[in-house]
Amino acid sequence: MIKRSVRQGARLVGLLVPGLVALAGGSTVALAGDVQARYGISLAGLSLGKAVLQGSLNGADYDLNVSATLTGLVGAVSKGRGAATARGGLGNGSVLTNGFSLSATNGTDSRTIQMAATSGSVRSVVIEPPFEDKAPEQRVPLSEKDKLNVMDPISALIMPAKAADPLDAANCNRTLPVFDGTQRFNIVLSYAGKQAVKTGSYAGTALVCSARYVPVAGHRPERRVTKFMVENKAMDAWLVPVNGGKQLIPYRISVKTMIGTAVVEAESFNPG
Repeated sequence: MIKRSVRQGARLVGLLVPGLVALAGGSTVALAGDVQARYGISLAGLSLGKAVLQGSLNGADYDLNVSATLTGLVGAVSKGRGAATARGGLGNGSVLTNGFSLSATNGTDSRTIQMAATSGSVRSVVIEPPFEDKAPEQRVPLSEKDKLNVMDPISALIMPAKAADPLDAANCNRTLPVFDGTQRFNIVLSYAGKQAVKTGSYAGTALVCSARYVPVAGHRPERRVTKFMVENKAMDAWLVPVNGGKQLIPYRISVKTMIGTAVVEAESFNPG
């Protein structure tokens, strides 16, 4: 189970559903200028856990930290917890990944992923223990080209504004090139509208983007879950401006899965 949860966790962050379900955390303290959001996680209407995203977006650099924990009956059974971090630079409207790490446990087994990168180009990936691949011949081979000009799954959560107005439709229309350590895929976003949001002391307008999953390499095309996600049109992200409108991050993420719709939605939000 840990093999599936960690791998899908990292991938679903890039898919706009957090590996937050496979991560876990504790409390964080927001510093001046930091962005912080606390989320509730549910699946098919059932509460699964809590998550925290905290980021420092000062200047041309960023540091992101994501943590989450499973709660209730699911948490009592699985004891899932973990954390992920990413860092990099923001230049010319793009996110330039400089490193990513993830650790997760289900209370019995644990796994870590360490990705070294420079300006969006992956230099090395270390996964401990390695994933067992029972059918490598069924996978689309990864090439070195697939590791260039990419985002890690956590860095994909921050999106530099492409227009002066952070709520302009142009800020939805983009493709996120994601590499999670084992697979390369694109998340294609497109404008779907706007939505008023309010939680705690925060109130504002969210940019609603539809999302599509497009696998590139490292995946198994004939797997049922792969075919499901490729055809999945029930994915969206509600983005809100942070750091004075220079970037946007998710306020709400919704993805239809094979066992129900997964939703990650802010319960408190500090845009920095």
